[in-house]
Parts: sequence; structure tokens; C-alpha cells
Amino acid sequence: MADESGRGGAVVGTGRRPRARRSDDALAQALTDASYEILPFKGTEEQVLEHVPTSVRLTVTATEAKGLEPTIELAARLAARGYRTAPHLVARLVEDGTHLDAIVGRLAEAGVEGVFVVGGDADRPTSTYPDALALLEALEARDHPFTRIGIGGYPEGHGHIPAEAIERALGDKARHANLLISQLCFAPATTVRWARSLHERGIELPIRVGVPGPVSRQKLVRISAGLGLGQSARFLRKQQSMLWRFFLPGGYSPDRLVSGLAPAIGRSDNGIKGFHFFTFNELAKTEAWRQARLAELPPATASVRHRPSEGIQ
Repeated sequence: MADESGRGGAVVGTGRRPRARRSDDALAQALTDASYEILPFKGTEEQVLEHVPTSVRLTVTATEAKGLEPTIELAARLAARGYRTAPHLVARLVEDGTHLDAIVGRLAEAGVEGVFVVGGDADRPTSTYPDALALLEALEARDHPFTRIGIGGYPEGHGHIPAEAIERALGDKARHANLLISQLCFAPATTVRWARSLHERGIELPIRVGVPGPVSRQKLVRISAGLGLGQSARFLRKQQSMLWRFFLPGGYSPDRLVSGLAPAIGRSDNGIKGFHFFTFNELAKTEAWRQARLAELPPATASVRHRPSEGIQ
């Protein structure tokens, strides 16, 4: 009996593909359509051009210390090279409406496709926009060109913001966005429960689950500890004797998290659609890992793969 796609191999009498096959297909599509987060440091552009195909969407982070300029500049330069980019717009770093108009104009001229809006942690009383919601509302009132408006989500809560406030803010922001990227969480079951709870609340934005790319354990612990995360960050800081649960001898690998999340991708009871890899600028390692993982999937999923060289001139 043929399965849903007309191919053979379905379970006799059900007309459905085996669960493992469906999971593999969903995983292959999610890895093919993965997005990467990059840091606007010296040499980042060259690393992207050398290692990342243009089929991979990119978000460009912003730092309180350097402000928005390096982020916007890198997003614009990579967009000119054919990448689909989305800079982080930190609300508290946007001074006023005039500043926002200038940012939107620059990004539009460069052909940048989207933005990822966050509140930011800096205490900037001079900013017109105290949080992400205020900036999202200001963007909506403008004639902007962005097809992708992303916001962040916290499966384990935030280290400095009460859970009720996080949930209320997410509901408010979701009305102005069309994409949700989750912060780091090292427990797949926790992420899936969170995604289901959003679905039950009527928040139906597609979710890209934030996953660290391959990185050394020292670098991951150092960066995670400063991101304001929940139990996972505290676990990494205080329970380092149990790091073997997440790390291989050569360093961290996304395999455990990705495999744990794969069965939930594309299910009707949650919004999980794919992965967003926090690369920490380990771009060669992250792309090599992604391609290797795709190569391990069954031949039936080969039609959705991209070669690393595609799209790179």
C-alpha cells in the first residue's frame, strides 16, 4: 500500500508512514531550512562567505557595548551578498522615532528581509522604546518592508523577569510578529511542553527552537552563564560534574538536543517547525555538523538537502 506521498513502505492497513520515517522527513526539512545566529565581530563576514550557503537564514546579534551599528552594517553587507538576514533590533538601543526611521530606511535599501526584536537589558531612560512590544508597535505603524518579524521565547523562563510577566508579554508581542525563536534549553521535553502550552493559549507562531551549534564546553558555559537563562544555565554553572550528559570528549554536540526534539517537529499540538542554531561564530563547525547530520538521514529525504557549496559565489 502506498503512503501519503504515493511511495511504498507504509504500515499495512493504516495508510500512514511509520513514525520514524515521518520524524526523519521532518528532521531533514528542519535541518535544511535551519537558521544561524551570528555575532558581528571582526572576520564574521568572511567566515559566513566561506562556510555558509545562502540557503541558510542568518540573524545578527547586537551587543549593549557596541550598539546597533555593527549589527545593522553586517546584516546589510550580507544581504548584498545574497543572504536572507535579520538584525537584532534592541528596543532600548533605539533612541526615538527618527532613529528608528533611519534604521528601517537603511535596512530597506539594503534588501534586508526581516528583523528580530528584543527589549534588551541596558538601562536606557532616554530611549522612546522601553521594551520589545513598544518597538514592535512602532514598526507596525510604519511602512516597513520586512516579511519576517521575529521575537524571542523562554522555555525555562528568564533569570531576571517573573514568569507571569514573560507569558503576558509574549502574548502581547505575538500579535505583531510572525516568528518565534526560543532561547537555549537543554531539556527537549521542557521545550516541547512549553511549545504545547503556547499552542493551547492560542499563540500559533511558528517556532524555531534555539540550539547551540558545535562549540567547546568552556565557551558554551561562559556564554550561557551570561544570557539570563533559566535552569539550563544554572545547571551548567553549578552542576559541571554532570557535563558528560551534554558533552562529548571533543566538546559539545547538538545531536542529543536535535534528536530529542525531532519527534515534535511539525506536529499539530505545538508550533515547532525547525531549528535556530546559536553558532557563537563557530560557523565551519556548525555547517559541517549540519551537513553530516543530513547525510545520516535515509535516502528518501535526500531531495530536501542542500550542498554546502550551493549559493556561494
